[in-house]
Amino acid sequence: MSVLEVYDPAMCCSTGVCGPEVDPKLAQFAGDLDWLKGQGVEVRRFNLAQEPVRFVEMSAVKTIMDRSGGDELPAIVFDEKVAVAGRYPTRDELVGIVGLTRNGNPVALGLSETVKELVAIGAAVAAGCEPCLKFHVDNARKLEVSDAAMREAVEMATKVKAAATANMAKLAERLLPAEEAAPVAASCGCSGAKASSCC
Repeated sequence: MSVLEVYDPAMCCSTGVCGPEVDPKLAQFAGDLDWLKGQGVEVRRFNLAQEPVRFVEMSAVKTIMDRSGGDELPAIVFDEKVAVAGRYPTRDELVGIVGLTRNGNPVALGLSETVKELVAIGAAVAAGCEPCLKFHVDNARKLEVSDAAMREAVEMATKVKAAATANMAKLAERLLPAEEAAPVAASCGCSGAKASSCC
């Protein structure tokens, strides 16, 4: 069975939650690896600070170490070949690397944390929830989502909300038609008297 191996640079832990600040990239990647394991993929992870011998034993990684002295880590290895070096791949990329399928079909991916935050930003705008918008914009920035992407989510939500408001107004008009104006009686100018009794 093929194995996905992750060769991390020297660090205290791979979870991204140690130290004074959480590293969102590492936390996201750790979650993606757990997701892969749940799909039946065997995953092994090595830390240069704790298992340096393994970096020498794997020839493809040793080549990277000889060339850059570790500057190209992390290295993601599949079938003993380096698939990605110098960065942590996304969940989509991991699925592509391992060729994950079920019954011959590509496995459906869950929403990434980035997409979830963009959806939440749009929902907050549509709902008119100020605290929600501030919270999810802050979360998205921690995930390094661009302001341009967030503005696009806001613009889309604003358009959806405007269309929904317009459609509700039209429905209200159909359900509550305007009352017909009462007929105005003709007058002849004689002290405002009605025409039928005009002198």
